[in-house]
Amino acid sequence: MQGQDWIERAGELFEAAMFGGDTSALDRSDELLDSVEAPLAMARGKVLHVRFLNEREENPQELVLFERAAELYERLGDASGEAAALFWIGCWHQVVKGDGVAGRPYFERSYALAKSVDDRMTMSYAVRHLGFTDKDAGRFDQARERLTESVTLRREIGFRPGEAAGLVALAYFAAETGDPAAATLRLDEAQSVAESCGAKAVLGWIEQARTHIRS
Repeated sequence: MQGQDWIERAGELFEAAMFGGDTSALDRSDELLDSVEAPLAMARGKVLHVRFLNEREENPQELVLFERAAELYERLGDASGEAAALFWIGCWHQVVKGDGVAGRPYFERSYALAKSVDDRMTMSYAVRHLGFTDKDAGRFDQARERLTESVTLRREIGFRPGEAAGLVALAYFAAETGDPAAATLRLDEAQSVAESCGAKAVLGWIEQARTHIRS
């Protein structure tokens, strides 16, 4: 529901309950407002996450927002929304707090829930970060499989910037597991994809990765 539409609808439901004695309007109001609040909480949390990536200053409100979004999406029966919120909770633990072990169960739940509704975008995020946790735990074969699956999913849905980012992750993985030639090939592929879709930030990551691998 767009902008003024939900405001007007909420006002109508309020009047129905307040003046018309329609108590069922209260439950309908809750559902309406939950459907507005859930994506808003997600959006605010994601903005805070990008701010963290840029400034490296933790804001605990980020976790609060993602947890609230997960709660609301579950209440609404929106499996895709809940899966995305669970992913971001896991990302907060893994990326912001540096605790991949704490983030893992959220990624697992996110992936399973997203898969149940064929939400391949969220699947690609969750399995990517499961790959990072596997790598950190020394489970290199499983990590490679998961990072590769993430790239495959992103190709299937045409998520080109995400595909390029996934190839960068595979390049780092190849370099860290003793295959610099494969790492260079992955970065060349990533650069081609990133240039084709104007993913300027990813192009910066590619240059950083080249410098890292050369050193």
